[in-house]
Order: sequence, then C-alpha cells, then structure tokens
Amino acid sequence: MLTPRQKCLALLALCLTLFAPIPAHAAVAGPPAGQAAGPAAAQAAGRAAGPTAAQAAAPAAGRNPVVFVHGYNADPGVWGSLREDLRADGYADSELFSFGYDTHQSVNEVLSGRLAAYVDDVRRQTGAARVDLVGHSFGSLVSRWYVKYGGGAATVDHWVSLAGPNHGTSTAWACALWDQACRDMTPGSYVVKNLASGDETPGAVKYATFWSDCDEVVNPDSSVPLAGALNTQVGCLKHNDLLGDDVTSAGVRAFLRS
Repeated sequence: MLTPRQKCLALLALCLTLFAPIPAHAAVAGPPAGQAAGPAAAQAAGRAAGPTAAQAAAPAAGRNPVVFVHGYNADPGVWGSLREDLRADGYADSELFSFGYDTHQSVNEVLSGRLAAYVDDVRRQTGAARVDLVGHSFGSLVSRWYVKYGGGAATVDHWVSLAGPNHGTSTAWACALWDQACRDMTPGSYVVKNLASGDETPGAVKYATFWSDCDEVVNPDSSVPLAGALNTQVGCLKHNDLLGDDVTSAGVRAFLRS
C-alpha cells in the first residue's frame, strides 16, 4: 500500500500524463461519454483527406481490419499517427476502425461487452472473419478481457498492447477511490487477477506488447509484458509517446503482417 506522500506523487504523475492535450495532428473529437462510435463514425473521426467508406478499396486478401482501443481519459483521436502509418502501408480507411467509449466504467461488466458488439459490427461491415486489436494503456485490459472471456479468441487474429497495465499499475491507486476503471487497473484487482490466471495469452491469437522503461504511468514497467507474447522494449519513452513513436509504429505494423 502506498504512503500518503506516494499517493500524492502518483496522482500528480497520473494527472500530468492522462490529462495532457492530444497532439494537434491527432486531435479529433470522440463519441459522447458512454457511447461507442459505430464503425462508420469511427472511420470518419480518424480520417484525414481520403475516400469515403463506399469508395475505399475492400480489405486486401489475407489482411484483417484493425480496431483501435484507446486508453483512460482519451478518445479515438489519439490514433492519428498510427492510422497515417497504416494508410501509408496500403490500408484503406475501410479497414481502420476506432472504438470510442467512456473510460470510467468497468472492464468486465460493461466495456468488454461493448467492444464485442463493436467488433461484430466491424466484421459484418467488412465481411472479415477476424480483426486485429491494437490497444493503448487501459484499452489493453478492455481488449484482453474480450479476448479471454468475451469470445474474442475466435474473432481476433493479432492483439497488440502499447503501454498496457497488464499486471496493474500503482499509479491507479490515486483515483481508485472514486473511479471504477482506476480500480480495475490497480495491482491485484479482480480484473488484473483474472486476466493473469491460467494462460495469459489464450487461444490461437497472436499477442504482442510494447513497453518503455521510462513509463511514468505504468509502474512497475514490468507490468506490460505477458507470458506467451512477443514483448518489445521500445526504449525510454513517456507513456503517451508510444502512440506517435516511429520505432513502435514500425514494430506494430511488422507484427500485424506476421
């Protein structure tokens, strides 16, 4: 348990990071609180200049649609940089989707079910049997619960975690008293314990994590890697910097091609 002084420092670190403004190139309004944007709306939110969904090319053979799951106190706009990189690699707008949601709700009771419905909608729209999931921070827990307990093992091909508090983070104690999502991120929480029980990387899903040894939000840094996953240390980056880092982006894109 943290001392009062440690809790204050943790709260300061958490607020400075999680309430930081989104970079201008990625500042896109997300859906209303508590509402997941539909695939068409999410595509529009993450799109710069480009074809409409109807005009976009159909997903390439052998390539899955990508569903991004943002982190705590964020919105789909944080994915601007990685979306641009994937478009440069040949992905069409019709293959890139951003799940928007209220990040103050329960991983297991609310959010993973909403993500499951969103993925089913993406699969209906694209005709794809499976999708690839890319989550940042808290989004890693939401997407992992869906894969492990919500039927996602049958619908997810690649799963990626960027700076995910996969084994909990002590900084979450700073807001755990009043926020369910923070409680879910604390070490030893119901969510963290159940995700770690048995096989951390179940099914035929390919798993990858990317982590920094200078992450000021996920403490300890070793919380991110998972047994059975491709775990990549990206160097000394701040928590949110993994979203726009070129080396991290290259690693994610290479993994999605594997």
